[in-house]
Amino acid sequence: MIKINRIHHVAIICRDYAKSKHFYTEILELPIICETYREARKSYKLDLAIGDHSQIELFSFPDPPTRPSKPEAAGLRHLAFAVENLDSTIVHLQEHGVDVEPVRTDELTGKRFTFFQDPDDLPLELYEQVGTI
Repeated sequence: MIKINRIHHVAIICRDYAKSKHFYTEILELPIICETYREARKSYKLDLAIGDHSQIELFSFPDPPTRPSKPEAAGLRHLAFAVENLDSTIVHLQEHGVDVEPVRTDELTGKRFTFFQDPDDLPLELYEQVGTI
């Protein structure tokens, strides 16, 4: 029997490391755990904290293929972040020039959510956390 406790990390490959690093650390304000340049791969790896238990591994590789997002392709659909105040988070993103879709309500949970995209058009979701998830 296996017991999976939680998601440890999500790995994201970006095209423009400086632009993506700025987006995730300055706009989304994720703290840096560790930044490593891997000479053999001509690649950066940036570990970012999400709360106390999860991470994003942001990788840069020379000339990665474009991610098929629209129409949606099979595979990982999007990454969702739980936030306490959806409205103030949206204002923060918009103040930094990030386009945010109109807020919707999850018909199953009644919670509000919206989507936006990172510099490589990766769909990201904000899911309002009121009480427990």
